[in-house]
Amino acid sequence: MSEYPRLTEMGINNPHEIEKFAIYTVDHTDILQITYDRKKGSLLPVSRRYKFPQEKKSVLVDSGTRQTEVVYESVGAFREALHELEQLRAAREKGQDLATLIKEELRLLEQDIALRLQYINSLTDKLK
Repeated sequence: MSEYPRLTEMGINNPHEIEKFAIYTVDHTDILQITYDRKKGSLLPVSRRYKFPQEKKSVLVDSGTRQTEVVYESVGAFREALHELEQLRAAREKGQDLATLIKEELRLLEQDIALRLQYINSLTDKLK
């Protein structure tokens, strides 16, 4: 399970590559723009925009006259994504992100070694 499930759901598979993010609102739509730190020659985009339409709600302003007012609110998915981005930023500042990255790289290296050993063992079995 991913440490950042909302970001993963949005298609962000490598959250450690996020350099910065910005939020703004246009026509009752929250927009999250994420800028990545890509390696030279990467074909992946440097930045992406994610749009979250705001929810329209009627709020009672005056109970005596039953007057209501329309209010627009950010959706939960947008707030969750922001929360995970803030967690990511805080972890990066603490250096925990580096430790997590190293652990993940070690896990991947162990998988690669296990697969190579399996392959070499299958080759030696063919020699017999």
